[in-house]
Order: sequence, then C-alpha cells, then structure tokens
Amino acid sequence: MTTQLSGPVTRARPAPEEEPAAKNGWIRIPLLAVTVAIAIWAAFPLIDNRAWTGLAILTATTAGLVYLYTTPRHVPLKYLAPGTILLVLFQIFPVLYTASTAFTNFGDGHRGTKQDAVVAIQTASVTQVPGSRQYALTVATTGDPATGPLVFLITDPATGQVSAGDASGRKDVTSEVTIGGTGRVTAADNYTVLNAGQASLRSQEITALAVPTEGGAIRSSGLSRAYEGRAGRAYDRNCDCIRDTTTGKTWTADESAGAFVSSDGERLAQGWKVSVGLSNFTRVLTDSAISTPFLRTLVWNFAFALASTGGTFVLGLLLAMAMHSDRVRGRTFYRVLLVLPYAMPSFAMLLVWRDMFNTDFGLINNLFGSHVDWFGGSASARLAVILVQLWLGYPYMFLVATGALQAIPRELSEASRIDGASPWAGFRRITLPLLMVALTPLLISSFAFNFNNFNAIYLTTEGAPFPADNPANGATDLLITYTYRIAFGGGGAQYGYAAAISIFIFLIVAVVSAVSFRRTRRLEEVHA
Repeated sequence: MTTQLSGPVTRARPAPEEEPAAKNGWIRIPLLAVTVAIAIWAAFPLIDNRAWTGLAILTATTAGLVYLYTTPRHVPLKYLAPGTILLVLFQIFPVLYTASTAFTNFGDGHRGTKQDAVVAIQTASVTQVPGSRQYALTVATTGDPATGPLVFLITDPATGQVSAGDASGRKDVTSEVTIGGTGRVTAADNYTVLNAGQASLRSQEITALAVPTEGGAIRSSGLSRAYEGRAGRAYDRNCDCIRDTTTGKTWTADESAGAFVSSDGERLAQGWKVSVGLSNFTRVLTDSAISTPFLRTLVWNFAFALASTGGTFVLGLLLAMAMHSDRVRGRTFYRVLLVLPYAMPSFAMLLVWRDMFNTDFGLINNLFGSHVDWFGGSASARLAVILVQLWLGYPYMFLVATGALQAIPRELSEASRIDGASPWAGFRRITLPLLMVALTPLLISSFAFNFNNFNAIYLTTEGAPFPADNPANGATDLLITYTYRIAFGGGGAQYGYAAAISIFIFLIVAVVSAVSFRRTRRLEEVHA
C-alpha cells in the first residue's frame, strides 16, 4: 500500500558560505591588530596637516577591513579587498596625484603656501644691524646627529629663558635643561646636543637655518652665538606686497602666477603653489621653444620604441626558429648562451656598453681600428643605443618565441609540406600567424616598456649629444628622460610641467596599446 503525502515539499537550504573562524583566527587577529596600528600611526600626520578628507578615508577603510575580517560573511570580498587596496594605493592614487599636479605650478620656488613664501623671503633678507639682540646658542637635533632636523637652543642673557627654534618658528622650552657657565645649554631633555665635531660637519645647514621672528629672524653667528636680525624685505598686508625697507621698492602678489612681481616685471624667486589650469599642457604645444624639441623627441621616441621592439622580435624569432630544428646538436647549450644577456643586470650591462663605445679606449673602436665618436653625433648616438637595446632585448623575445613555437603542432607544418608548400610559404601562412596570436600582446607590452625605457638612455648617453641652443633636450632623449631632466634638472625643478608631459606620455601609450589590442582581437577571431 502506497501512501501519498500532499502539500509542498520543503528542502533544506545549504548553509551560506562561511570561513572557519577558529581555524584562521590566529592569523587574522594579529594582522588586524597590525592594520589598526598602522592606521593609527598614519592618522597623526593627517591630523597635523588638517587633511580631514584623507583622515575620513583612512577611518572608513580601517573600519571596513575590521568589519570584513571579523564577520564570517562576504568570503569572496575577503580575497578581493587586499588587491583592491593595493591597486588604489600604488596605481590609481599616483595617477590621480600626477594629474592634479599637472594643473599647478608646483616646483622649485612654488612648493608651499603664500605664508611660507612670505616667511622665506623675509628670513632670507635678514641682516645684522647695530643693536641686534644677541643670544647664547647651542645647536641640537631631535634625531640622528648627522641627519636629524636641526634646532637652535637659544638662551636669552637678560632673562635666562631658553627657547627652541627651527624654520617653523620659536617656542619656549619647558623640559629640563642644563646651562653651563657661558650661558649655553649643555643638555636638554628630548634634544640631542651636537658637539663641536658634529656641528662642524653640518656648518652649511647651521648657517642656512633662520628662525623666523616678528620683525626678522634669528641666525647663527658661529657655533656658540646667535643674533636677531632685521628683515630687509617685509610683507605689507595693506598692499599685499613685499616692500624693501631700504629702497622702498615693492613686489605685489600675483595670485595667478603664485609670485610677487614688481612694476618693472621683476619676480621674486620664492613663490607659492597655485592652480594654473591648462597652461602646462598648452605650453607644450604653443611655445615654439618647447614644442619643437618636444615633437622632435616624440618622433625619435617612436622610432626608438619601434626599432627596439621590432629588432629584438625579429632577431629573437630567427634564433628561436634556428634552435627549434631537431637537426641542431647541443640546442640546450646554445639556448643557455643566448639567454645570458637576459640573466645579467641590465644597468651593469648598459654601463659596460657605454665604455665599449668610448671614443679613445672603447673596445668597439679598438676592435675595428676606427676612431668614431659614437656619442658625439646624433645619428651615431642613436644607432649605438638601438644596438645596445637590441643586445639586451633579444633574449626575452627568443624565450617567448621558443615557447610559442613549441606550442604549435608539428602536424601543421608537415601537412603544408605534403601539400607542396615551400618552407617560406609554410612559415608565412601557418607558423607566423599562429605565433602572432600569442606574441602580439607581448609585443605591445614590449613597445610600452621601450617607449619609457629610462635606463637604456640615461645610463648610456644621458640624452647626449645636446645642441648648443638647448642644453635641456638631447638627440637621444626620450620623453621620459626629458621629463626627468625637467623635474630634477639643475635649472630648477618644474614638477607641474613634468607631470603634464607625463600625462601626454600616458595618453600616447594608452592609445597605441588600445589600437593594438583591438587588432589583436581581430587576429584571434580570424584564427579561432
């Protein structure tokens, strides 16, 4: 007898995916404690600089991580969160910061605020005048005696009050101090007093340090005395200008340029950071003194990247084809020899090649009995760096081409020979198309790498040779080395302008890569 049950059938639902808390707790809890400790450590600088947006992001991120890794839910997100945070910190944030810098005049003389510029101008013009107040001076630091930030421990001879001063200003010392018979501080809590030898090694820093005061600044007079000098140039709030106290000349604040400018166009060297809009970008395209060398460098940059990528690919592929034949004896030994340049440190090999191209005692000139000034002419210097890059880059292409050739079934080549196709026809119609499907993404990445190959240029020619009318832009300069020279050159750093060029480089490589990947997808569809 069969009994039928009426009504809906209830099935047990599987338990939600959860991670075993007890199993992973001994790893998770210490990592969370370290994360919270790092967040607390990072919060103090944000609070000191009143970076409330950054503090809010830090707080929300830390709270989110604590919640995520203390709950048994959201298991997939536990694996995605670390990678996402690292992506934001090391990829997205640097790109956004570079882009924001490109719209400012940030650089030498334009690093801080307007108030910082006023303080720097006034303290730089301080001179000792009759009646300047004198102090007993002790040089100290709050860190390492050789590298820590310098602090002036100043004793007022009239009151005996000890104060500590640095570039940000002066404050009274409330901790315990020991004063010697000459009135100088010999020991102080929270400070490391420099002895005569340590102070002598940092004499230039001590001379340059000025402690700003209301009417001037306190500067050192040797290692044991200091004076409060008067500023030769003072800020006048009524006219928003810097006024020379001796000549009466004024420099009025120009908020658009972030500088103090006089009526005759003279600009004080110390300015402040302001937004300049698109001027850094338009400067590259409209200023003939910049646009001409920029476009010349861009053309050579493309030629270098294409020659390096194409040359290394052709040479690497030819060698891989030669080593792919079964008739070659000792293939393993030859392959090891061919990848040796790839195993050597590239920076060391570049320095060796630079010496090999030396005009007087280089191996290349001695070997051929020539006296070619390889780095003295534009054409020879460009040929030299391409040859060096060819030698350094072909092992990589040899390795990837060897792997791709081994993945192609030999039956395809045998079938083409049976059908009467020549070896060249079989390579051109079968082997090469199949290789390009696998190698085109690698060629694109190699092009992007060579387009920004800083070491290949800077360690061999340093951008030389340079024309007489433009010592900032050499014949072998790539955009990346040109940008580096602008940002860190001896003529004064221009970080905003360098960031704008970096954006141009990013857009160029992105467009070339996007077009190339689109063609790669079409190639894959044809051979699918």
